Amino acid sequence: MATPDGRFLLTYNGEIYNFQELRTALEALGWQFRSRTDSEVLLYGYAQWGRDVLHKLNGMFAFAIWDAKHKELFIARDRYGIKPVYYTLAAGVLLFGSENKAIRAHTNYRAELDREGLVEYFTFQNFFTDKTLFRDIRLLPAGSSLTVSMGQARLADPVQYWDYDFREPQQIGDEREYLEELDRLFVQAVNRQLISDVDIGSYLSGGMDSGSITAIAARQIPNLKTFTCGFDLRSASGLELSFDEREVAEYMSYVFQTEHYEMVLKAGDMERVLPRLAWHLEEPRVGQSYPNFYAAQLASKFGKVVLSGAGGDELFGGYPWRYYRAVVNNDFEHYVDKYYSFWQRLVPSQQVPALFRPIWGEVQGLSTRDIFRDVFQHHAANLTRPEDYVNHSLYFEAKTFLHGLLVVEDKLSMAHSLETRVPFLDNDLVDFAMRVPVQFKLGNLTEVVRINENEPSSKTAKYFQKTRDGKLLLRRMMARHIPQEVADREKQGFSAPDASWFKGESIDYVRRSLYDKRARIYDYLDRDTVQGLVNDHLEGRENRRLLIWSLLNVEQWLQRYL
Repeated sequence: MATPDGRFLLTYNGEIYNFQELRTALEALGWQFRSRTDSEVLLYGYAQWGRDVLHKLNGMFAFAIWDAKHKELFIARDRYGIKPVYYTLAAGVLLFGSENKAIRAHTNYRAELDREGLVEYFTFQNFFTDKTLFRDIRLLPAGSSLTVSMGQARLADPVQYWDYDFREPQQIGDEREYLEELDRLFVQAVNRQLISDVDIGSYLSGGMDSGSITAIAARQIPNLKTFTCGFDLRSASGLELSFDEREVAEYMSYVFQTEHYEMVLKAGDMERVLPRLAWHLEEPRVGQSYPNFYAAQLASKFGKVVLSGAGGDELFGGYPWRYYRAVVNNDFEHYVDKYYSFWQRLVPSQQVPALFRPIWGEVQGLSTRDIFRDVFQHHAANLTRPEDYVNHSLYFEAKTFLHGLLVVEDKLSMAHSLETRVPFLDNDLVDFAMRVPVQFKLGNLTEVVRINENEPSSKTAKYFQKTRDGKLLLRRMMARHIPQEVADREKQGFSAPDASWFKGESIDYVRRSLYDKRARIYDYLDRDTVQGLVNDHLEGRENRRLLIWSLLNVEQWLQRYL
């Protein structure tokens, strides 16, 4: 879309939820609109306010605007990274798009593996930098923009225009005031994101986040369509016996009178979908994401837009057993050491040289601890209290874990031409959440401090694993909208019982994929080390489900893309 004078040209993906208010403001300044779209509002907003328009946008977006007068391209991504932008400079040509595939299609770019990126992924099961698995292709950081002028010899660094800022308020008000404001902002956020000219549905797990969104949306949309993905647990054991949440989801569907649809995943479904998943995902990130693929596939059969509960945990303290591991520290570097050790999700650092033996000479200078520490380069405030360290942990998880979830969700929903909206990532709601005192999010901080100081033992780790006292304020607010027993439920992630399946129904698939002499991963990873780690899981010594999933995923990626 172009401005009437032809100076500015827009390419854009996303939704601006406050575009009607911005349109009114622009009309008062003399702009005349030819359509009812948020695209035109964004374009004229940039023509009027320049890059300051970014601070006025409430929504999810990735866009680029060409200024024909100044021969300058401006690329930007939303605050939280809901919509991705990839870019590279290849033989003097700037290439960018919502997917790596757009860049790979150009003859100037030749796809190669980023070996340091591979080490980063196998350390964190995620990317904390702007790297991808494709050499020289970068992901524009969330809340950042990039300006490129015609004839520019090299790309400047992206400029960050917004960042999370979790901190304790100087004066803590009455909890009832926080509760009322949270209720108002939450309802407002959901209602803002119901604006659409196509059908809107909602994911409905057994959790309170999606349940509360469904409760608000169902007031506005009669017979709201809701979607749940469950799991066949006949061969599951231990903690995995609680992974299927269909019963609770069905109960909430009954309470809110939704038109409810479900599907059940079995062990073979992962094997069937993995080649397609690797193609659409483009680079693996957090978690075992194939259930998200199937959930999006289900929702896409009944509409074009779906609401998701992503963000509630990261904003309101939903993972206390993580934060509590690092609330008492000597200083910031001590905190980094403790939390870095915990976030090595796949391979502990002492095993990294052996794992990467085939390429170790090329990557041994990489410090994954420095990568971890650099996440905090804009958030290293004065840390004196346990609450300060909790706020740092909330910042870290929003920047890394939530961002990874958002990238996965965008790719896998777009694979089915489905748009996912995330009401928790409404600007007003996020700004409020970052100012909620830790004491209203977590219940047992004083007790955890005592344990940290006096009981550094295996008992501590056991306590952390069982702790389920997060999101206190959010739970109290949501109890107004959903059944009390759902608001009080323990946190349950969206995971398949892969630990059981990998050493049960899927064991032959794992062995065929990872014991094959021709497997591509062994160009970069040491065969004996990999198979030793995999055997630990198959023979019941260790739970390495995340590592096995990542190995399978990277193997498929190498086959599809290189």
